[in-house]
Amino acid sequence: MRIRVPFWVVSCFTFLIGIFLVSGAAAAATPPHYLVTNDDDIFINSVSFYSVAANGSLTLKQAVATGGQGIAGGYFGSSRLALLNSSSQECVYASDANSDDIAGIDVSTLTLAGTASGSSTDSGDANGIGLAISAQYLYAGFTTSNTIATFQLQDNCSLTFVSDTPVAGLQGGFIEGMAIHGNLMVVTYGDGSIESFDITSGTPVSNGDEQNSSAYVTSQGASYPTSIEITKDGHFALFGDTSTSTLIEVSDLSSGKLRPTVAYSLGTAINSSSILLSPDETLLYISNTQGDTVTAAFFDSTTGKLSAGCTSNRLKFYSVHWSYLAQLALRDDTGTGGSLYVAEFSANPSLALLSIQSSGGQCTLAELSGSPIAETDSAGLLSIGVFPPRSF
Repeated sequence: MRIRVPFWVVSCFTFLIGIFLVSGAAAAATPPHYLVTNDDDIFINSVSFYSVAANGSLTLKQAVATGGQGIAGGYFGSSRLALLNSSSQECVYASDANSDDIAGIDVSTLTLAGTASGSSTDSGDANGIGLAISAQYLYAGFTTSNTIATFQLQDNCSLTFVSDTPVAGLQGGFIEGMAIHGNLMVVTYGDGSIESFDITSGTPVSNGDEQNSSAYVTSQGASYPTSIEITKDGHFALFGDTSTSTLIEVSDLSSGKLRPTVAYSLGTAINSSSILLSPDETLLYISNTQGDTVTAAFFDSTTGKLSAGCTSNRLKFYSVHWSYLAQLALRDDTGTGGSLYVAEFSANPSLALLSIQSSGGQCTLAELSGSPIAETDSAGLLSIGVFPPRSF
């Protein structure tokens, strides 16, 4: 016996199936949430992926071998990781400074996609290979050869070497920090000088604005820019200085070139070599790399001005389990970031976890009870990041 089903029932059923399929596709497209580390191991390097819980706690998911060797150290301002979350692929790129190559890892499968090298003269074995990424290219700053290698992004997290650009600081310094906004790249040289490049055509072309920072000049070399952050609108570049105190410099980029920097003294905590802007750009987080604290400064993204905020208490196990604080990362890509992660450098590295509170012109940074977490696959932890990366 044939049963007739009313047309409206079939239509509703089809509609519901469509909703389920779309919902399923959306869920499948949601990228995983990881804290990522370049373990910088001198024997067999790896990238560790930690699952991030809603409360900010971390659980090691997997360590993926890069196929190369690290150096377990180097410049604080050089990020040894670059993260790509595009519509076509999800990738983590990590530099292997001792084997002079860049590894590409597929985040969806947590597998090594391959490695790429620059020219035969590119070398970063002295102080590491810093990375920065644009929509089409990855840039590698080789600290020994003082070259910026340009790689074109390919499918499946692979890279193709394009060319080298020789660079040097005004005092002969080696390339350290790199940051990109649109077609503009900003670099530091670790000798007090900074410079910007036009990367419209891929290969960096100097904008002719290489200069010594204001703090470097006034301190007679006692402070110099190391790490770099660029605001979401590309108006300002912020520099974290290697200094005997917490010192940040800001340059106006609105002309398409670096303007002379304005220096802000934000506390007595030693050194400010690693910095990170909150997603809403209201706070600048500062790793007091040769001290034992983390500082947050209030930032006005309209004027580029900084003002004093708050400093954490001494982080646990300083000088017992770790010696230096390095790069920073945030749990969330909205607001002030939710939770703050800090790389703790030593022969037995760890990750510190801090809570963030900010309201009414006041802020607090407090280390969480489960902090720190031992980073067991690392030989010298300096570079960390969160995937998916911040939108700017």
